[in-house]
Amino acid sequence: MDVNMEKFTMENVAEFIKNNVDAVLIVDSKADTFKSIFRKGMFESFIEDSGSYTNLIEKLWFHFNETMDKITEDYQVFIPTFGKFSGKYSRRLKIVEDDGTPHAIQMTIYPINDINYMIVLDELDNSEYMKDFFTSEKVTTIQNTYLFSMYIDLVKDTTSSLSITEISDETVHSSVKYSEWRFMIVNMIWPDDQALFMERTDPEYLKKNLLPGRTASFDCLMQNLEGKYIWVKLIFSRSETTNKDEDFRYVFMVQDIHENSVQLMSTLKKYEELASKDALTDVFNHGRIETELYNAVEIVHKGSRKVSVMMFDIDFFKNVNDKFGHAVGDMTLKHFAYMLKDYFKNINAVIGRWGGEEFVVVYYDADADKAKEAAEGVRKVISEEEFKVAGTVTCSAGITEITTEDSFNTAFERMDKALYKAKSEGRNCIRVF
Repeated sequence: MDVNMEKFTMENVAEFIKNNVDAVLIVDSKADTFKSIFRKGMFESFIEDSGSYTNLIEKLWFHFNETMDKITEDYQVFIPTFGKFSGKYSRRLKIVEDDGTPHAIQMTIYPINDINYMIVLDELDNSEYMKDFFTSEKVTTIQNTYLFSMYIDLVKDTTSSLSITEISDETVHSSVKYSEWRFMIVNMIWPDDQALFMERTDPEYLKKNLLPGRTASFDCLMQNLEGKYIWVKLIFSRSETTNKDEDFRYVFMVQDIHENSVQLMSTLKKYEELASKDALTDVFNHGRIETELYNAVEIVHKGSRKVSVMMFDIDFFKNVNDKFGHAVGDMTLKHFAYMLKDYFKNINAVIGRWGGEEFVVVYYDADADKAKEAAEGVRKVISEEEFKVAGTVTCSAGITEITTEDSFNTAFERMDKALYKAKSEGRNCIRVF
């Protein structure tokens, strides 16, 4: 089309826009409504004649970056804060139709007044731009792990320059205040971590504990846009400005550390178990079962549960070592421990090797009678078992029920005395104190 600039008028501009712009919408944000002035191309089917402005925001740019899948319902509380504008705003969107067809959209918003906006939408048709827009792959760096970032001004109580990687590669618009954001986002934090989140994000805490140029972070579980809890690192970095004493501006970032955290916790768990296990018998070692005994006393003190403790001793174990050697003695200990674990595998009990041929069992939710019944069961199966090389083996056990007046020492002494009584009265028996 040839253009005579001298004769080009507003009527020509309006005609040009009508012929070339793909969609124009008018919004009433207060009434939460929009109306299509005109639309063509993909927008004829993608956008309705009229409807909810909130739903329009969600449809256009509050979905996952590469698909039209909705984010989890909890995060939709932020949608209204993305739809308020005090000045012109423009950004590019990715829209994917139901059949998988992708579209690159240029969206420009013109505020008419405080509550009414004009939204102009155009589908980009530059093939080189489309190729770059839809097929660009991010370089694998640590930056890939940043899910969210924003700029905070505590004095003005504002947030700006929001970037939500899973929604868009570009900075997104939001009008939410920092003070409001804290109370909205806390619901996405794992309940056990919410108190820590509120403490570390408190404006006064940040002002007091973060000097200009310094960075602080903490790890917690946080719900992602799919609604799954993942491990993240929340990072605050205070900006260095000329007015250091009165300027409190921060960059806030959320980093996805889930994969590394899960791997680290798995490794720590592995070493924790190794440090807690008796190398020969694969039950808890002396230190770990001693801790369990202390914990059991504390549990009873709280009055919520009954706990009984028992100590098993292999009868005449010295004879096994003297007659067959220590290798057979070790084999017998391993066999005995295996049978203990097998007997208690479906019972709420913890087993540990106290030392030598003595084993302690902490039996939760059991009074002395229930514990005696279990110990008799163990004694019986042990006496009926054929141990390789050693042959027939028997055991004795002492039992006590922990009381609210007990300390670790008093409970242990009663259990030990009960075992001594069983051994002094012929062995292969159970005694309770």
